[in-house]
Amino acid sequence: MTTDASSWRATHAEPWARTVLQVLRTPYPYASQHVVEGPDSTDADPLRRHPAFWGSFDWHSSVHMHWSAVRLLTLAPEHLTAGTREALVALLDERLTADAVGAEAAHLRARPTFERPYGWAWAATLAAAAADAPLPRAATWARALEPLADAVADALLAWLPRLAHPVRHGVHSNTAFALALLHEAYGRLGRGDVVEAVEASARRWFADDRDYPARWEPSGSDFLSPALCEADLLRRVLPADAFEPWLAAFLPGLGRAGDPLLGVPEVLDRTDGQAVHLVGLALSRAWQLRLLTPHLPPGRRRRVAEATERQTAAAAGETVDGDFMATHWLVSFALLAATAEEA
Repeated sequence: MTTDASSWRATHAEPWARTVLQVLRTPYPYASQHVVEGPDSTDADPLRRHPAFWGSFDWHSSVHMHWSAVRLLTLAPEHLTAGTREALVALLDERLTADAVGAEAAHLRARPTFERPYGWAWAATLAAAAADAPLPRAATWARALEPLADAVADALLAWLPRLAHPVRHGVHSNTAFALALLHEAYGRLGRGDVVEAVEASARRWFADDRDYPARWEPSGSDFLSPALCEADLLRRVLPADAFEPWLAAFLPGLGRAGDPLLGVPEVLDRTDGQAVHLVGLALSRAWQLRLLTPHLPPGRRRRVAEATERQTAAAAGETVDGDFMATHWLVSFALLAATAEEA
């Protein structure tokens, strides 16, 4: 996967879009996050419980594959066939209605820990993408998504003051990853109160961190690098003159020869949903490394660029031709990696 903007569009936009359509139209298997609270709350049918965000194996993946659909229509419409463009718009028209998304918002308000924080972050990111999209139908999608974005904002503002410590795992519970997406999304949506709360929490938890042990990564089911998630969040909330010395102290070996964060993770079983997370790790590393590269000493930047090319190339096949445990979500992270240098 090349970093050249026009090349990713020409090479990947159409197969990525077809993959989005395929997985969002696949209702099963589906991993419900439904907590059974009594004998009358056992209905976990995704099509009934989640009228907007079913398909794509689980709620959060469905949300961010909808985001992928919006972004592909926004960034690469000329590289999609007419049939694929029409199918993406039709799917979004079908799912992102006031009634369907209103039901999702009500579900979250009734269950304020549902999909916290990863699903929250992607829901807000989808709302921001729809609000930004210069598409004829996007304004309708954006209006439908407003109640969901508001529900996430309320849940987040209630949660952050009660969270004593961040979660540093390399999976969905990672606090820094979610806060980075939420910070950007609510900045675009004009919610300064949410942005300020995220910044305060990020500084409280991470501003004094030093000498991260990058050699300990990855764990066996990581799709995120805890080190790079934290660095990317601080990149967003600190001014550049404060961030660059922080980064040098936090990851002094970033971009040097032998840096473990530049490697391609090894995957031994690509049908195992946990093991295949490591394919996503290659993509999320590439995305965050590209965002961090301008803050590195010039001598390290070429090494990082070469590493991110290897990481995205290693994941390219699994993104569209892999097992459903890979294809149901990887397009979103491939898009993040491909567009990092355009951000």
